[in-house]
Amino acid sequence: MSEPRVEQIVLASRPQGLPIPANFRLEKVAMPAMPEGGSLLRVLYLSLDPYMRGRMDDRKSYAKPLGVGDVMTGESVCEVIASDRQGYAVGDIVLAPTGWRTHAAMGGFVPMRKLDPKLAPISTGLGVLGMPGFTAYAGLSIIGKPKRGETVVVAAASGPVGSLVGQLARLAGARAVGIAGGAKKCRFVLDELRFDASIDHRAPDFPKQLAAACPKGIDVYFENVGGSIWQAVLPLLNAFARVPVCGLIAQYNAVVDQEAGPNLLPATMREILSKSLTLRGFINYEFANEHYPEFLKTVSARIQAGNIRYREDIAEGLENAPAAFIAMLEGRNFGKALVHVADAP
Repeated sequence: MSEPRVEQIVLASRPQGLPIPANFRLEKVAMPAMPEGGSLLRVLYLSLDPYMRGRMDDRKSYAKPLGVGDVMTGESVCEVIASDRQGYAVGDIVLAPTGWRTHAAMGGFVPMRKLDPKLAPISTGLGVLGMPGFTAYAGLSIIGKPKRGETVVVAAASGPVGSLVGQLARLAGARAVGIAGGAKKCRFVLDELRFDASIDHRAPDFPKQLAAACPKGIDVYFENVGGSIWQAVLPLLNAFARVPVCGLIAQYNAVVDQEAGPNLLPATMREILSKSLTLRGFINYEFANEHYPEFLKTVSARIQAGNIRYREDIAEGLENAPAAFIAMLEGRNFGKALVHVADAP
């Protein structure tokens, strides 16, 4: 009988700008042995997230970069298929940092979290009830702190982070303005997510439309994108506005010798000083110990009550992860980007 094989996708070469298929390689390797005190997992859903692009570059960041030949980093929803780890049994559904592979061996020291399939579909553990959802919740509630009647603006508003930011802002009594790419996404933000306004950043008069949608200025801007969107937002920020800086996806694929855009640093610093602005970069895990349980309780209850909605964009098969990842970086996904690797038990 042949030995069971595992598929995995590794970093084949470092991208220059936007990744291309040749930067990835699909490999078949032997099934890993279950470590003592650990678990063996079968991946069901793989998350695709913008931060993964930064790990592909050999440069200093908040996390160690991938080496060429390393398995692409990523979080997954998995089924436990063998376990020597206390508290985890065969058949449990867990969230684990497996990377882009079909099976993974997790040592007892690796953080895992059980998911309750009765609470919500298990795929939500990678989206609205997972890292993106908690990013939205933590950034908005801890840094943004919207007040009733204020205006909250978020870019990438149809995505997994931005969509929850706007919905939570409205539930707090604030006015939510979403920025998205294309008429279809803007209509989703308005009709399905129930934002107060939605602006297409591809419109030639985008800055003018944004200003018209924010007649009283902007009190909270949740930054996911940077680039030209920040350029349009900056002059609209009110005194004492708060800016949680979650991501800068417009800049992730820049290369060193690429023609530089306008230098916004002098204008940004001038606005920070003259308007007493608060800009706070954050990585979601710095708030996890204290706030994650309350996030799960609050957002899951809102989903069950119909107050929070979400959308997923699911690719089929691990082999299609690179194409889906590139599409996400180009803004072609519609909702939380996932890869369906195997069926749940």
